Amino acid sequence: MSAADLTPSDLTPSEAARWAARSGLPLAEDRHTEVATTAGHIHSVVSLLRELDFGDTPPSAAYRAGGEQHDAAL
Repeated sequence: MSAADLTPSDLTPSEAARWAARSGLPLAEDRHTEVATTAGHIHSVVSLLRELDFGDTPPSAAYRAGGEQHDAAL
């Protein structure tokens, strides 16, 4: 199973430890569950962000700080 095939509910503590070790980040055994839970949460948030439709939103490079005009009139 590759990382792309995992869903948040699929990532077991042992899988989290194995992927961390493959990345050069060996985990202490007492951290496996916490890392799997955190990775699952991050995956679910990123999945939601990927579903957003930004339509005609310009890229951040098009934004110029200080260029907006504020109108304090009520």
